[in-house]
Formats: sequence, structure tokens, C-alpha cells
Amino acid sequence: MSKTVLAETGPLILGIETSCDETGVGIVRGQTLLADAIASSVEEHARFGGVVPEVASRAHLEAMVPTIRRACETAGIKPTDVDAIAVTSGPGLAGALLVGVAAAKGLALSLDKPLYGVNHLAAHVAVDTLEHGDLPKGAIAMLVSGGHSSLLAVEDITEGVVPMGSTIDDAAGEAFDKVARVLGLPFPGGPYVDKAARDGGDRLYVKFPRGLTSQRDLERHRFDFSFSGLKTAVARWVEAKRRDGEDLPINHVAAAFQEAVCDVLTRKAIDACKDRGYEHLLIGGGVAANSRLRQMAEERCTAAGIAVRVPRPGLCTDNGAMVAALGSELVRAGKTPSPLGLPADSSMPITEVLNK
Repeated sequence: MSKTVLAETGPLILGIETSCDETGVGIVRGQTLLADAIASSVEEHARFGGVVPEVASRAHLEAMVPTIRRACETAGIKPTDVDAIAVTSGPGLAGALLVGVAAAKGLALSLDKPLYGVNHLAAHVAVDTLEHGDLPKGAIAMLVSGGHSSLLAVEDITEGVVPMGSTIDDAAGEAFDKVARVLGLPFPGGPYVDKAARDGGDRLYVKFPRGLTSQRDLERHRFDFSFSGLKTAVARWVEAKRRDGEDLPINHVAAAFQEAVCDVLTRKAIDACKDRGYEHLLIGGGVAANSRLRQMAEERCTAAGIAVRVPRPGLCTDNGAMVAALGSELVRAGKTPSPLGLPADSSMPITEVLNK
């Protein structure tokens, strides 16, 4: 084993992530990240304008062994050195999850190591330990990605989380992808919309709707999200401009759309913190890499007396490091490993952090 690994403390965990289109393998010692190897199939999906499950599954099959090797080489370890294997058991695309779970089972069986099947969303919370250390005892976690927009109350990530709200239609990341398509921007849309907004976009150019923020909506959906109406409003606005033969101010539309999304996300997240009496907000998921969301969250949380924790952008998107981080927390807490027969659960509930 390398000197670097020996110098660290805590369990050595290898984590595997295959819930969507990223084959991620991370290696963590305690709360120290040693390797974060990723093989993305996003370019294979780009021509379809979205992720194709069958293509993603095949890409995971082809990338799995090389990615594990690359992670081990980066960390300076051999597979036999690890103390446990962690893998995303769900939620996610069924076929994609099966590849990762099968690989993790094979490793655990051949190496005689314990196996931990973990929740993808909980892993997005746990990854913050690699950046900022132990999670606070009581925080709201806002997870925003292509498939999820959720508000979670977290007392102890190894014991479970309490869902407070979620999307009732399109997730924030999905809305970014669809609006990018309307504006003629590439897939995945989030980074391109963000860039267009930063390149001279006027956030006040158009006042797009904020879903589920009226007093009537708040009575039933105080902590829930809806971005379908916003997506439709942008599409109709763009269609009207094109129909009238007017130039389309892509940067301004991107900025105004992004402002609407970030306004709703941060407003509800801070409300959730106040409702639970928590002084910490954790933000995770691919959309957490958005520059305006990070800026607005910092500004509004500071004004509200709430500390905000956001991992660096590379740890916000799907990766193996987050799975290893959650596995490390579970091992350190003395949690019983998952059985070797654990399934891939595409609809694994967020209340279930560890697949038992």
C-alpha cells in the first residue's frame, strides 16, 4: 500500500456509481478523497437530446473495469487493500444500476469484502464530507439534478433522512435541458444555459413564472417544486418571437429562465431551514454546479443567518466519490452491510439510505 494511504485514517472504501450516464469509481479513506475516476457517455446521448437507457447500460459495461483500474492506480492501491465496497443501489435507470450492482457484487465476493448498497440521493449529501468534514447535526439538504428536485431534513445521514418536498413534475435539471433545446443549445443543457446567462444575459429581461409560490399553492405544496409551467412559458415566449420574425436574445432568455429556477429553489430551501430551526443548508446534485444558484444561495443564506455548504462543482455531478463517501460514513457508524443478494432498485425511496 502506498505511503499516502498509510498516512490517512479511517476505512478505505471503493465506491461505484452507475445510476445514469456516468460510470464513476471513487476511493475514499475516511473523509479524504484519494481517487475520483469518471467515464461519461454523455456524447453518445447528445445526438438524441437526452439519455438513452440502453446506450447508458452498454457504456457502463464497457467502462467499468478500466475505470476501476484507473481509480486504483490514481489512489496508489490494489483492490485487495480496500475495507469495503459501496455501490449505488438506487434510484436510477434500472439497466444502468444493474451493471454497477453486479460489478460491486463480483468485487465483494472475489475480495471477501463487505458490500454496502447505498441511496444515490443520500450519497449526494454525504459527498460534502469530502470537502467540509463532518455533516452538521441538523441541516436541510437541497438536491437538484436532472431527475430530482428535493428538500430533505438530515439529522444523521447514516440513520436516514426525512423528505420535506420534491418536484411534482419536471425536475430543475430536466427543465434546463428542455429550455436549452428550445434555445438551440447543446445537451446537457445546464452548463450551456449557465454560460449563456453569464455572457451578457439580463436576468430582468423577462419575468418568467415561479411555480408553486402563490399563497394558495404554498398551503398545499409549501416545499414542493414545479418547473413544467416555467419550461412551457419559455417555449411559448420563444415561439412568439420567432413567429414575429424577431431576433431571439438567447443570453437574456437563458438568464431570465435561470433566475426563475434559482429564485424558487433558494426561497423554498431557506423556508425549510427556518421551519425546522436548522442553521445549515447543504446543496447537491448536478444543478448545484450552476453559478447563479451558488451565488444566490450564498447571498440569501447570509442574509438569513444560515450557513450554506456546497461541494466544488466536480463533486456535485454524479460520481463514484460520493458513493464511497457515504459508504465510509456507514462503515464508521458500524452499520450492517447489505446482503450479497441486494437488488438494483430503480425507485429506491430516499428514506432508505442503505439497502438492507
